Amino acid sequence: MPPRKRRQRGSILPLPSGSYRVTVYAGRDALTGKARQLRETAKTYDEAKKVLTRLQRQVDEDKQPKSNITVRQAVEQWLEVAVLEETTRERYDDLLRLYVLPTLGHLQAARLDAELLERFYARLQRCREMCTGRARGGHTCRPLSSSTTRKIHYLIRGALDRAVRWQHLGVNKAAMATAPTPGHHEPDPPNAGEAARLLNAAQADPEWGLLLWLTMLTGPRRGEISALRWRHVDFERGLLTIHRSNAQPKTGLKEKTTKTGQARKIALDPHTLGLLAAHRELFESRCAELGSTLSLDAFVFSPAPDGSTPFLPRAISQRYRRLALRLELRSTRLHSLRHYSATELIAAGVDVRTVAGRLGHGSGGATTLKVYAGWANEADRRAAVTMGMILPKPAPAPARSRWPYETIADALRREIETGRLKPGDQLPTVVELAVANAVAVGTAHRALAVLKLEGLVSVKRGQRAIARRLSVTGPDTLHHHKSFASDCSDQA
Repeated sequence: MPPRKRRQRGSILPLPSGSYRVTVYAGRDALTGKARQLRETAKTYDEAKKVLTRLQRQVDEDKQPKSNITVRQAVEQWLEVAVLEETTRERYDDLLRLYVLPTLGHLQAARLDAELLERFYARLQRCREMCTGRARGGHTCRPLSSSTTRKIHYLIRGALDRAVRWQHLGVNKAAMATAPTPGHHEPDPPNAGEAARLLNAAQADPEWGLLLWLTMLTGPRRGEISALRWRHVDFERGLLTIHRSNAQPKTGLKEKTTKTGQARKIALDPHTLGLLAAHRELFESRCAELGSTLSLDAFVFSPAPDGSTPFLPRAISQRYRRLALRLELRSTRLHSLRHYSATELIAAGVDVRTVAGRLGHGSGGATTLKVYAGWANEADRRAAVTMGMILPKPAPAPARSRWPYETIADALRREIETGRLKPGDQLPTVVELAVANAVAVGTAHRALAVLKLEGLVSVKRGQRAIARRLSVTGPDTLHHHKSFASDCSDQA
């Protein structure tokens, strides 16, 4: 039995132009499952054979990388040692389960390159279910947001960076992929009318009303307002200290540092201090009824009579959302109250560094300026108007003297009007006019041009100007003269 003929792994086909097309099968596309083929064009047959060999070698290297570690293995090994907040880890677990592992988990990590990842991100941003784009009954494409897609990118890149350090991979080709451009969301603070309706409605529950008031005044994050304790309120100095935050992962409530890891002190006005003092007295009376005293570690906002447990962050957001829906506010996000605090301060002319300090932004105010640029510009315009009102007004500028060309034109006009220069008489040359009036030759030319527009002289190239008969100046001529004189004044 003759030996079985080995299947050819590529082809070289001649083209009508005399060149050769080289095609090599490169397996199935990881995203679509369709066959992939590498194609190149060569000018000669010998060159085409070299291209065929190179493409075959490229396919072999992709199919048989130096390490067989998969994307799933690389990510799982990275998560074992990565130092992450519990809520961040839960978010990463969701991203892996929903998007990354179903599509890329089985692939060898060495096969992840910039092209594959950028196509993967693009498909997610078209439809988070990675559909084919064909209409299906009951399916509506929902794009994945740019910010979520960026999180996926940094998750994959971080895992493969660790695989390179551990020598499971020779190079992280995913590092060459470009993360999606982050979307910019304009802040959505309530306007003055919405803020008033919100506070009035919240006063039905004084504690809830105070929570919203303090949030609008100081701009804390929801976890920070949840973690606020009485020892953080300094009534004597009128200060509120924020240096802890409550997170709510699936395992239960967890207290941690603030988002930036730094504490901040926020000054409080007398009215707010009075509201907090009355709120504290209410808790102290409740504790007295229970036969105990209010601890400094008690939470300022708590469902428990003794303040031993805080309002949960999610519960605060959900309650605010219900209230906002009932009041038909434009935004139902609790975070919009943080925007309200920032935008009102900026609109009032408070400097950006002070606003950033109250909000707990890092970068010396760069983040604040980036997020609230529109309000900063508006404040800048108001500052310009204010400065215009403050500065002393200068005295009116004196009327300008006539330009030299106007003086020369006036003198020649009088000569013609009085008859000293009769029709047909020659005027002095531009050089003579320039010398007599101690001006430049160009200035003398401008004087003659004015008289020409008025119809008082005729000018021909290479000849002296000649006086003409006096005629009534029409409106069009006057218009041209004024326009010309204006232009000359501007140029001078």
